[in-house]
Amino acid sequence: MQTAHKLGKEEILNLFKDGCKNSCQIGMEYERLPIFPVTSRAVDYGSEFGICNFLRNFAREENWDYITDDYNIIGLKQEHDTITLEPGCQVELSIKPENTIHEIKNKIESLDKKMSPILDKFNISLLNYGVSPLSTHKSINLIPKKRYKLMAKYLWGILSDVMMRETAGVQCCIDFESEEDAVKKFKIANKLTPFMTAMFANSPIRGGVETGYKSFRALSWLNTDNDRCGFVGQIDDRFSFEEYVDYVLETPMIFINRDDDVVPINGKINFAEFMQNGYEGFEPDIQDFELHSNLYFPEVRMRNFLEIRNHDCVGKGLQYSILAIYKGILYNNSAIAEIEELFAPFDYRDFSELRYNVVKSAMNAKIGRFYVKDIAKEILYIAEKSLIEADLDEEKYLDAIKEYALAGICPADVIIRNWNGIWNRDVKKLIKYVS
Repeated sequence: MQTAHKLGKEEILNLFKDGCKNSCQIGMEYERLPIFPVTSRAVDYGSEFGICNFLRNFAREENWDYITDDYNIIGLKQEHDTITLEPGCQVELSIKPENTIHEIKNKIESLDKKMSPILDKFNISLLNYGVSPLSTHKSINLIPKKRYKLMAKYLWGILSDVMMRETAGVQCCIDFESEEDAVKKFKIANKLTPFMTAMFANSPIRGGVETGYKSFRALSWLNTDNDRCGFVGQIDDRFSFEEYVDYVLETPMIFINRDDDVVPINGKINFAEFMQNGYEGFEPDIQDFELHSNLYFPEVRMRNFLEIRNHDCVGKGLQYSILAIYKGILYNNSAIAEIEELFAPFDYRDFSELRYNVVKSAMNAKIGRFYVKDIAKEILYIAEKSLIEADLDEEKYLDAIKEYALAGICPADVIIRNWNGIWNRDVKKLIKYVS
């Protein structure tokens, strides 16, 4: 079925230009792992006490609408907020952007309070943790969503199944005023991500054993699909909306949607080739690009906002520390300048190597001659100063991460110490700790 006009790059660029706004809102996507604490195993989709029936019960109790795929319930929505399922039944809360972290926290706590009695009825715990603690991908079935089957078949990295079925993270969404502002924030956010991965590393135990990695979730992303993951470009001074789009256009396509069905492409062409030649009689439209760009998984994804992606799921207030750091830095030009000065000694190769080193060593990794734990303290100082200056009482959300960072450790370090100490390698004690 052919579209009425030929898709051009200018129409694609307008998606990003239309995102420019005079706003300092912040958004959050918060994934958690549903576990049966009695067995310590991952919750399935379709059984009597599975995640589908949990969603059905919640929708009935709280008057939310179903999100379906081929008549299967894959999520719920109410106004601008959604509760959706990731491929291995991970539960994601996607919260409408708000002006303050207070509002985000209140919304999350309100949703948790509403979900709690139904979760209790189903004997499900939602874990604030980055990787499935006991069940591995071999025993976690994909939810019945057509795109996930195609993604699982296509993604070629050796840990892509782990990423899809076992992991959970926290994402932060940031606005931009102009293309220049977007590019400035995009570059700084990319450079911050390996430090943030280290500070919030929270997935050292997987499959019931210590893995030797402090963020096994981040390791899985390093081994998912190098064509569509990692940094976009060289995170240098030469960048623009058009250059970001060019990287997306050169990425192999996985599938397109047509008439409520999916058409597999499986990497045979990239999007630029699709725009030039079509595919098996299909011509591209703007929805095809939006889908394709959502199947592109960089550390920082540019949309009509910035989506900063690479953090393990964390709890105990740490999830709001993530938002506070980015808000404190990216919405303050003086803070951005200070971060640029902090990062000035390092080049693209340094940041790129650091991505690979922090998954194992976290705060003890080095960039150049410096330890991540020392730079992390500077990052926190800059963010805190900015938040105090903004006078919204949001600096308090840094307290949770300061407790770790000022000691030079991350959440995974505490888990490893307890795992080999008072927990006696008992996965049930880990699950209780991160519930």
